[in-house]
Amino acid sequence: MTLPSLYQTTAFGLTGLVALDMLSKITTPIKPNVDLIFLDTLHHFDETLSLVERVRKNYPRFTLHVYKPEGVETADEFASKHGQTLWTKNEELYDYVAKVEPAQRAYSELQVKAVLTGRRRSQGGKRGDLDIIEVDEAGLIKINPLANWSFKQVQEYIHANNVPYNDLLDRGYKSIGDWHSTQPIAEGEDERAGRWKGRTKTECGIHNPKSKYAQFLRQQEVKRQEEELALGLQISVA
Repeated sequence: MTLPSLYQTTAFGLTGLVALDMLSKITTPIKPNVDLIFLDTLHHFDETLSLVERVRKNYPRFTLHVYKPEGVETADEFASKHGQTLWTKNEELYDYVAKVEPAQRAYSELQVKAVLTGRRRSQGGKRGDLDIIEVDEAGLIKINPLANWSFKQVQEYIHANNVPYNDLLDRGYKSIGDWHSTQPIAEGEDERAGRWKGRTKTECGIHNPKSKYAQFLRQQEVKRQEEELALGLQISVA
């Protein structure tokens, strides 16, 4: 690997698991040191959390960094801090506090410069014209190594190589996120049709340009700095 500070961001979907298994089988003298980053929103299915533990045992060489919403450890604490069903009352705020901010914190604390993702073009939505390599507005390099793979190819690799996977996949789910915004899909639907069912939304904000809420926070910070500067100038003049 020639990329500096390379990590794999994963929600332990099929594609990410394929990439992880491939990394584990690299036999060069210097094996790639790629740690994993998992964003625990505190609203994952029990099956997803069970899979996380199976992956830990199956791939002990890989260090897993778990990041949760800031200042909370459980779903009850999250509800106490942000209110019940924040995702229905203020979806952009939920995405920010549960996913975007923890991701930004992980990238900052771990000094992440590049990430491997499990996104594919065949997942549909905004991913239909996905590039293999992207650079986001913050300069983070995103590599989508299996962008050209189909769901069938991913599934065949999983079964052929005995890779652990989410039990929900055998119950009609193909793309799995939080329990409150994920449903099984019908035959012929896009792979991610079960995410935010019946709505135009297809991404949680992590892979979007900065969310509106993040932009709002930035604007508030700029405003605060300008006010401090103006006050400082007034004091110095006085």
